[in-house]
Amino acid sequence: MKNFIIILLDGVGVGELPDAANYGDVGSNTLGNLSKAVGGLNLPNLQKLGLGNIIDILGVPLTTTPEASYGKMTEKAPGKDSVSGHWEISGLEIDFDFPYYPNGFPDYIINKFLKLTGFSGVLGNKAASGTEIINELGDEHVRTGFPIIYTSADSVFQIAAHEKVIQLERLYEICKIAREKVFIGKDRIGRIIARPFLGNNGNYSRTTNRKDYAVSPPDDTIMDLLKKEGFETIAIGKINDLFNHRGITVPVKTKSNMEGIIKIIDSVESFSNSFIFANLVDFDVYYGHRNDVQGFANALTEFDKKLPDILKPLDESDTLIITADHGNDPTTPSTDHSREYVPLLYYRKAAKGINLGIRKTFADIGKSAAEFFSIRNNLKGNSFLHR
Repeated sequence: MKNFIIILLDGVGVGELPDAANYGDVGSNTLGNLSKAVGGLNLPNLQKLGLGNIIDILGVPLTTTPEASYGKMTEKAPGKDSVSGHWEISGLEIDFDFPYYPNGFPDYIINKFLKLTGFSGVLGNKAASGTEIINELGDEHVRTGFPIIYTSADSVFQIAAHEKVIQLERLYEICKIAREKVFIGKDRIGRIIARPFLGNNGNYSRTTNRKDYAVSPPDDTIMDLLKKEGFETIAIGKINDLFNHRGITVPVKTKSNMEGIIKIIDSVESFSNSFIFANLVDFDVYYGHRNDVQGFANALTEFDKKLPDILKPLDESDTLIITADHGNDPTTPSTDHSREYVPLLYYRKAAKGINLGIRKTFADIGKSAAEFFSIRNNLKGNSFLHR
């Protein structure tokens, strides 16, 4: 069927990068630390591909006959944001970082937001855990109608609102205003994120109606190039938001890892000679950011059990890449992303797996995709396609 498939396990890192100290992430190792914390992971299908050959993972031993080529990749872009990670995977190398607001947003930004959206006040305006801040300020939000504003170690402006207080369409509208009219120039933040929730009386939980408003990539990605050449580009999950819907011919929304896996299988069976890029976000949003060690481990087990169903429809002409965009170690005190290497598993049916080593940039994936489809390109990185 000649499809090039990328499955991105959001937040599944494999050990601190050399510059991790600059980000407060010394000691972070999402898969390694997680495996020790739960007394060993049980991932037999990923183990067969060679996951345990990348780093030491308790319960996932190395294999002398890996079914996939394996390695790990270095993020060249500064920071540890989902946007820059995905862009780099698509063949770009970003030499700038987005602005961050670890102490909350300055008055001039908040005042501009209030003026343009018509609210008379906001709540929060600090770095916080999304699940904690809605329970801390949810009652006051319901009483006042003020949106809850918060950020994190990432370049994000997050707006949390009860769906019955600020309806979804209104929440999306004010996020769009923030994206287009507030965070511009030197304040061009990576993402504006709508964070709707439900509940009452101090007991609130986020819904699956999250929506991201990212900036557009600064140059053509592999998806832009393929779309121009007439290839189908299928984006599953939050890929659509992270690329600001650019270069995508078939957007596919999902609300869970399991739904994403079903859509991946459907796409593999339905499309040929196409590029399929899927993000499975549950690892990051539900478990990494909440330091839920057992939940993270369970999600990996769930993915591993479904992996044979993903591999089954592939033929010798297909290429599958399994990787990540950053780490999110649930065993550390931080609830934010961690500056880590990401895994690289490169699978082709009946091909012998080899060690691809430490890649110098995530962009090697985009470059490999360009070679796979034989298109002219100026993408960064080095292809590993015919190694």
